[in-house]
Amino acid sequence: MAEQFYVGIYDDNNGGLTHLGRVVRDAWVFGLLPETETCAGWSTSQMQVLYEKVHDAWEPYAHLPSRLPDELRERHTAIYDAAIRHAKSKGWDAELGDDD
Repeated sequence: MAEQFYVGIYDDNNGGLTHLGRVVRDAWVFGLLPETETCAGWSTSQMQVLYEKVHDAWEPYAHLPSRLPDELRERHTAIYDAAIRHAKSKGWDAELGDDD
């Protein structure tokens, strides 16, 4: 089986509002990656390592944005607000359909 590679946050489905897209954005929030890093071309194993780092970074806050300190919460809000605007510009619709 051929190894798979991540397309990068801006070429991901739903404008990057996917599981892997959230991992990348959360890495930006916590300063694990610069916001210029889209992870395009990253292998599955590289994304798994990043996921584990992001998971560990969330642990002290029970994985809840509301528990982040002000500075991190503000970064989270700014990054995710921009992500939602980007996804909507690509046609993403937050409404669930009958099959969702």
